[in-house]
Amino acid sequence: MALADDAEFMSNTQLTDVLEGQPPQVQAEIIRINTEARPLALQAALLVPMIAGLLGLLNSFRMSRLPHITPSAAAEGMALG
Repeated sequence: MALADDAEFMSNTQLTDVLEGQPPQVQAEIIRINTEARPLALQAALLVPMIAGLLGLLNSFRMSRLPHITPSAAAEGMALG
């Protein structure tokens, strides 16, 4: 069965097409599970980039408070030579 090999977000319409040929009870149960699980899975999928973005924003504030490092005279002499 195609569903055992590949997991992806599917609308109920797409899922109905994939489940064609299956018994009606199996189709109804899989569509019910998909309807219940889809919102939770989407929330979890959106939570990961939101947390990463928030951590990046917090890190940018931390980095803006770091002192500016001035290069030593030896390093500047090497860049010119």
